[in-house]
Amino acid sequence: MSNMLIKGGTVVDGTGAKAFKADVRVSGGKIAQVGANLAAKAGEEVFDAAGCYVAPGFIEAHTHYDSTMWWQPDLDPLPGYGATTIIMGNCGFSAAPLSADKAAQMEMIKIFSFFEDIPLEPFLKHLPFDWQKWSEYKKSMTSRVKMPLNFTTYVGHIAIRMAVLGPDAWNRASTPDECKQMAALLDDALAAGCLGLSTNLLDHDGEDRPIPTLMADDAEFTALFEVLQKYPNATFQCIIDVALMRDNGDKQIERIGRLLKGRGIRVQFAGAAPTSAYQNYRIDGMRDLVARLRNEGLDVWPGYGHTPLSAQVSIYRSLLFAQSNDYVWHEAVIAEGDEAKAKILRDPEWRARARESWDTKIYPQSPMAQPHLLQLTKLGSENGTGGPFGLTLKQYAEQLGVHTSDAAAEWLLANGVNSAIRMSPMDMNDEAVVEQIRDPMTVGNITDAGAHLQMLCGAGENVVYLTKYVREKKLITIEEAINSMTGKIAAHFNLPEIGVVKPGKRADIVVFNLDEIEQKDMEKRYDVDDGRGGLMWRYTRPAAPMRLTMVNGTPIFRDGAYNGAKPGEYLEPAAPLAAE
Repeated sequence: MSNMLIKGGTVVDGTGAKAFKADVRVSGGKIAQVGANLAAKAGEEVFDAAGCYVAPGFIEAHTHYDSTMWWQPDLDPLPGYGATTIIMGNCGFSAAPLSADKAAQMEMIKIFSFFEDIPLEPFLKHLPFDWQKWSEYKKSMTSRVKMPLNFTTYVGHIAIRMAVLGPDAWNRASTPDECKQMAALLDDALAAGCLGLSTNLLDHDGEDRPIPTLMADDAEFTALFEVLQKYPNATFQCIIDVALMRDNGDKQIERIGRLLKGRGIRVQFAGAAPTSAYQNYRIDGMRDLVARLRNEGLDVWPGYGHTPLSAQVSIYRSLLFAQSNDYVWHEAVIAEGDEAKAKILRDPEWRARARESWDTKIYPQSPMAQPHLLQLTKLGSENGTGGPFGLTLKQYAEQLGVHTSDAAAEWLLANGVNSAIRMSPMDMNDEAVVEQIRDPMTVGNITDAGAHLQMLCGAGENVVYLTKYVREKKLITIEEAINSMTGKIAAHFNLPEIGVVKPGKRADIVVFNLDEIEQKDMEKRYDVDDGRGGLMWRYTRPAAPMRLTMVNGTPIFRDGAYNGAKPGEYLEPAAPLAAE
């Protein structure tokens, strides 16, 4: 913890108010003073912020560090991108609660590992699983895991369901007694300071089974909502499918909206605000649906993306083919070991089925349906020598005179079956993004950081608000950009200690020069414990960089590097201001 005077910068306080010249004094982990021409006190470090913006630390609103934080607690590259708080437990996935039955425990862990593309081996090696209830998990997590960033987490509906029903959670609705047990587990979590409840009405697994929460009937949701009502500080997140796979998100929103009516529960519908260009046909309808629900009294906050969906076409560890409805190619994903994967890719009978599936089964918005956007790169190559590099998959298929499915198989065989074909960014609807930024009741800065380690690294996408939308295209103001990553998100989650630069708040601060920062390109690092005594790779990014990232008054990133400090603390939601 530092006593520091951040001097000479332009403060963007996170509220959306106009930026102003001011110095910021930090003492005892808090912001002590904000004002012009403050004089340094004895023993106080002066940090030169001339030419820089001074803002609240950025809040990563949608991450999956629930497991990876246990073996990569430095959260690379987040400190170098100005992040100071992470929100975990999204999409219905959390590490607790757990069934007492070991087989049921393993089933839940495997679900989490599969859907978020998180390696199973280090999951099993590094998490102690010395908990059943969420309150026990929190005690273990906060005592054992030290991180540079503040953190908080939902409890996942999937975990709750698996803890009560075990493997049956995949197959049926819950009984009244099971609903009571799930309600009790949710109550335990919320009483212990959990952020809220997250659920998933989106996913199917590698066998095309609906995810367990898609088996939950109205009675089950009602039982959980009755608990949520008791905690006005809690939020509810529901991830839905809008123009992604089955495109039934509007029906899911209608259903959940009906069950939430009159309950006063704040809900975030992740995906309810389409912003990718291919989703244009859904924008008006979803806007109207959200507006109607708000008019009916629901506290609805759509979640939106400000960057394109990023993907790596890989058979190493990926749910991409399953989520694209290509279960033939998914056979190569689930095959155990490199030799088994290579054997499948060479098999003529499999190749014939794969071509048919590629042509008839995959969703039109999937990466495989965009071969002109699929890049063959040295970065994606396992051996770095197989090549060719610098072509698209479409160009490579034309060069070989073969189907794109066969071309993908040939390239993976030449470069190593753990290789990845990188997808270029799809077009965004910038007008739609700006609309969501300016809506005071939306949740942005959704990155998926901490998940899909071999597919993407969402960390670092936050600065695109500043580079693309403020600096380059000038579509929004610096104040709007900062508010979208700070004050607005803190308000949504009822986290009043963070999100703004004001005296008395936590000294979560970022200092940056707008002309210096960039979302750096991905790089491959072999630094993930594989759980077997070796290392596996992930994608990450070099730092933006920030001039300074500070958490709870302690610098964690300065002079171009993370310094190893771990001052992060668990944040509990407070009572909403209106209720105070």
